Amino acid sequence: MTDVAMKTKWPTRPITIFTPSSADEDDTNAQNLTVKEIVARLPPEQFRVIMISEGRPDPRIAGRGNTDLVPWTEHWNTVRLLRRCFFTRPDIYFFPRCGPLDRAFFESRKYLGRSTALVSYVVMMMNDLTGTGLIGRSIIEADRLCSNSKYVAETVREKFGLESTIVHDGVDRRFFFAPPGEVRNSDSLVVLYAGSLQPRKRVELLVQEAARWPTVQFRVAGRGETEAHCRALCRMHDCSNISFLGHLSSRQLGEEMRRAHIFLFPSILEGHPQVLGQAAACGLPVVAMNVYRPDFVLHGETGFLAESDSELTQYLEVLLRDSSLRQSMAAAAGRHSRKFDWDRIVEQWIELFREVVAERQSYSRGQTAS
Repeated sequence: MTDVAMKTKWPTRPITIFTPSSADEDDTNAQNLTVKEIVARLPPEQFRVIMISEGRPDPRIAGRGNTDLVPWTEHWNTVRLLRRCFFTRPDIYFFPRCGPLDRAFFESRKYLGRSTALVSYVVMMMNDLTGTGLIGRSIIEADRLCSNSKYVAETVREKFGLESTIVHDGVDRRFFFAPPGEVRNSDSLVVLYAGSLQPRKRVELLVQEAARWPTVQFRVAGRGETEAHCRALCRMHDCSNISFLGHLSSRQLGEEMRRAHIFLFPSILEGHPQVLGQAAACGLPVVAMNVYRPDFVLHGETGFLAESDSELTQYLEVLLRDSSLRQSMAAAAGRHSRKFDWDRIVEQWIELFREVVAERQSYSRGQTAS
């Protein structure tokens, strides 16, 4: 806790948080999932939340007191939502993205004055490509800057020279948990990938591995621009042991993870992928790249982090051949995942939001006194 927060009483009225995030139940965007889990756990008597809803909202948020869901319509969304910011004067604008509403918020901050604090959450590694535009601006102008992993925080420091508070994403235990007994049937091995199908994810490597292991089932959950190419590679290699599952809900993904034996994630550009935490919670040993050093994976204990494509292949082979190692890593992954329980993580957010508002109140009193 900061010195300012320690010397300042917490607000006696509810803190108002505005976030440009969707409350929709079927929205599986990683950033929106994060915000929904946080909002669902914020005490309504302490926090008023304003967010967006286009379809059916998450029932936990729809039933939460002190929550305003602003309908998303075909036209004038930016204007309507920005007016909500002006009229409400929220204490916190939380988790800006790159949309027109965020751009309008940044341009209008001088009219909102110092009453609204900007809390930014960085969920992608920062470099000359990712740290531009509104993302870079949200980092530079933030009143409180947070990152979702140690590695992401390091890249923020290297790119911008700024320190950020590390607050990990959590795991939704409603959908992601280990199968009973944490022992899987090993008669037919299953390797699972989940995520979008785009060039940086390199799903083509799963097709190559499927060609090498014709008796192993490879399953791909997700959609994206490289799907057609991956399917063409399957035909080229005559791979009948790979299935494209399309987009899955969180419930369906959890079920797939409990049926699998290994989670293979060859992506080379990430922040801190939630799907690795979800796999760990389901007792899945992970094989991923080490370039973004995910905190969800302990190398050699809950899975393997490869430095090269050849290592990725080698580690997958080790797990496919060693059932005892798979089982020990599965158990270790489940234990490690408990560190990322959402209830524990939201306590960090509650403390952080309170500190930000306390600091803002202290600043305002100082300005008045001067």
